Amino acid sequence: MASGARAARDRVAASREIALAAARAALDKQALDVAILDVHDLIVITDFFVICTGSTDRQVRTVVEEVENALRERHSIKPVRREGDVEAHWVLLDYVDIVVHVFAPEEREYYDLERLWRDAPRVNLHEGGVAVAGSLD
Repeated sequence: MASGARAARDRVAASREIALAAARAALDKQALDVAILDVHDLIVITDFFVICTGSTDRQVRTVVEEVENALRERHSIKPVRREGDVEAHWVLLDYVDIVVHVFAPEEREYYDLERLWRDAPRVNLHEGGVAVAGSLD
């Protein structure tokens, strides 16, 4: 295997671990409908989307704080960009290789990122982070 291909595979594997850690942190604060989409074959700007819902603005903020704390403590990383703090209906944490989206219910339904990225395999949270292809249709 070429060293470039091996490096890319290793980077995606490391990104998957970070995405799983973010998803677990969200679940620790009772985030709803947590999903990880493997978008690395579809776009070049990131490898994974972690998408979840907080039932209230307060829970959205709590989930965001937990994800930030968990990734800082376990992986020594901070987001390079954080958007949406003021209204807390959709907060985006950009870690470059993963992007975490924490939505309020109405915004998640309206933007429907899972439908937009329906060609992206979902990472199974309960089977070691294996990406499985699946359609939301």
